Amino acid sequence: MAAQEPSPPSSLEGNKPGFPKKILANNLEDKHLCNSCQKILRRPLQAQCGHRFCSFCFNKIVSCGPQKCSACIKEDLFEEPTSILKQGGAFPDNAARREVEALAAVCPNEGCTWTGTVKEFEASHEGNCDFMIILCPSCKELMRANEQERHNERECPERTLNCKYCKEPFLLKNIKAHDEICPKYPMICEGCAKKKIPREKYVDHIKFCSKFKAPCRFHVVGCDTSVEKEKIHDHERQCSYEHLNLLLHFIMGIKVSLESLQPQSLEVASQKLQELHQSLRDLELKMSQLGGCVAAPVQGACAPTLTTSFTPLPSAMGAALELQLQSEKTKVAELSRRCQELELKVSTFENIVCVLNREMERSCTTMEAYNRQHRLDQDKIEILNNKVRQLERTVSLRDLSIVEMEGKMREMSAATYDGIFVWKISDFTKKRQDAVAGRAPAMFSPAFYTSKYGYKMCLRIYLNGDGTGRGTHLSLFFVVMRGHSDALLKWPFNQKVRALSFIPIST
Repeated sequence: MAAQEPSPPSSLEGNKPGFPKKILANNLEDKHLCNSCQKILRRPLQAQCGHRFCSFCFNKIVSCGPQKCSACIKEDLFEEPTSILKQGGAFPDNAARREVEALAAVCPNEGCTWTGTVKEFEASHEGNCDFMIILCPSCKELMRANEQERHNERECPERTLNCKYCKEPFLLKNIKAHDEICPKYPMICEGCAKKKIPREKYVDHIKFCSKFKAPCRFHVVGCDTSVEKEKIHDHERQCSYEHLNLLLHFIMGIKVSLESLQPQSLEVASQKLQELHQSLRDLELKMSQLGGCVAAPVQGACAPTLTTSFTPLPSAMGAALELQLQSEKTKVAELSRRCQELELKVSTFENIVCVLNREMERSCTTMEAYNRQHRLDQDKIEILNNKVRQLERTVSLRDLSIVEMEGKMREMSAATYDGIFVWKISDFTKKRQDAVAGRAPAMFSPAFYTSKYGYKMCLRIYLNGDGTGRGTHLSLFFVVMRGHSDALLKWPFNQKVRALSFIPIST
């Protein structure tokens, strides 16, 4: 079936090519064929040269300007200007159209048993055949028209389905992806084995499920045990030594990390301290050497001139070295002070971070409690709304019952069971004006009976007259109605109806 071509849609206008040849039940004649599409003529037009074309084919040929008639060229009958096809150069061939439309036809679709004429085929069957091959707009698969509904509901891979849980539409090919995100998809608790828990409520369930296995609170420091919530305290008491050991290793690791992550200024300061200590040792060594050189000329036999020239040098050099030493010590003290300040700031920041973490945890807990309460409130509101709607429906049904009972009561109070009925028409003047205006030309009286189980009757009155008496008389008719006891009575109705009288009563 997939190898067949789609059937063309029906059209009663001249915007389609000719009918397919296989629709004819009898032998095909060449005079019934279009000289362009070589199919059976549809809305035939006859050109000046005498050749016939479908209305659609002719308009298509001349849409780009005047063209030579291919049939004339093929038959070697080309003659200008009659063999030139142009807009407005052809007339409807109604005789050929009637002849074609009267031909016996069958449906070309495989499996269809329809028969008729070409005219009937075009008017009612073409495009409406249940065996017509059509194209699925979603998956582009070919099928018969009578199989389209089944294909769209059961077979089309591109069809849209509604989730049986959340009622949201989705494509069939996305069913697995939808099941993974569906908020109403039923889930099973791994702890208490409860089934059919909607995904949107699963998180709330496991928070309070005592059987659900949750990671130990010390999992952040290395405890890999998962324990049921109701046994979590027993686990913490039994494994307190292991937890403290893990916590100690964790804190030591943090300390090492903090030391490795100290500011660069601390590293520079420690390096400068080492350099200063080295400088101090060098200076002390130089001072000791200079002190030895000063003492030697005093005890030895050095020249007076040398003693005179080198005597002031040790005191000046010592003062300079002493000053430099004091400066270096001041720098060392300043760097030590800055290191202490930085360590104090780091400790302060760590305390602030701990406080913020505790506040964040407290805020998250409060937020979760508010969310749970909000969901509970929403559920209660939905339940109350459902109850209100049920009460409204019940009240509506009661109102309808009351109205029906009131109507029956009025009918019963006005009914008589002796065959005698007195009809009092209130507000006669207004009702007659409505009858004259045509708003309410007729009125019916309440029902009355000949006996309790007798014939049911009523009166119909035309306050402005009816038929030949309209506008001049008042018309009153006797009506026999369908009653509950008709099966017990004799039919046709042959009872005597006594004279009816109209008595006006002044108000």
